[in-house]
Amino acid sequence: MPLSLEIVTAERVVLAEDGFDIVLAPGVKGELGILPHHAPLITVLETGELRARRGNEEINMAVSGGFLEVRDDRVTVLADTAERSDEIDIARAEEAKRRAQELLASRRADIDVAAVLAAVRRAETRIRVAERRRTRRVGPGGQPVPPQQT
Repeated sequence: MPLSLEIVTAERVVLAEDGFDIVLAPGVKGELGILPHHAPLITVLETGELRARRGNEEINMAVSGGFLEVRDDRVTVLADTAERSDEIDIARAEEAKRRAQELLASRRADIDVAAVLAAVRRAETRIRVAERRRTRRVGPGGQPVPPQQT
């Protein structure tokens, strides 16, 4: 039985689809791999890339914070932020990273260093995810398959 995946933020349902073979998510203790028939689980998510594979299709998203629950072949992500790779504006993410790095370099006493470092990490994750295509084909062993020429 394949996995159902639902990714929700306070603003919207980002993804609600069935048929996934594996979901890989950035947990607080490292990357989690969720396969069908996984034991029930609730965990905290870190900022990072969430990947879901269905056959030869892989969906990539940038997520930040929140929780992941696994129950009865359903993976539910309640994220602080979540964006599909095709929704991310790379120029905007690069600008956010530049601003955060400049703020860190200023060494002003009134900045929240942890918050600024988190902003850098979110921007870097968004850039990395956006540079991938929303979906890509994968072959045996998870190796990328070149796109077919039309």
